[in-house]
Amino acid sequence: QVQLAESGGGSVQPGGSLRLSCLASGFTFNYYAMSWYRQAPGKERELVATIRSDGTGTHYTDSVKGRFTISRDNAKNTVYLQMNSLKPEDTAVYYCNARYLINIYWGQGTQVTVSS
Repeated sequence: QVQLAESGGGSVQPGGSLRLSCLASGFTFNYYAMSWYRQAPGKERELVATIRSDGTGTHYTDSVKGRFTISRDNAKNTVYLQMNSLKPEDTAVYYCNARYLINIYWGQGTQVTVSS
């Protein structure tokens, strides 16, 4: 069955870095645009970054531009989110998302906490 398994979350001090990974299975990964979303306590889920199915195009929300990088390895069915210069406001549960036509899949999420 379809599965998106996130990993790499944790606690880090402001200015630190984390790398999230999302391993996909159960569908044809290289057909799907992949995204990372996040949801902070009391807030709506927001789009953080998206990468096209072939990896040739990316999009970032303004608050993470220049700090976060999304990438994918279609041979490994994995999408990554490299997060640098982390800020307390980046604290959230981060979710992996796959989208192709009407098909949309979500992972269970991984917690990222940025605190001194």
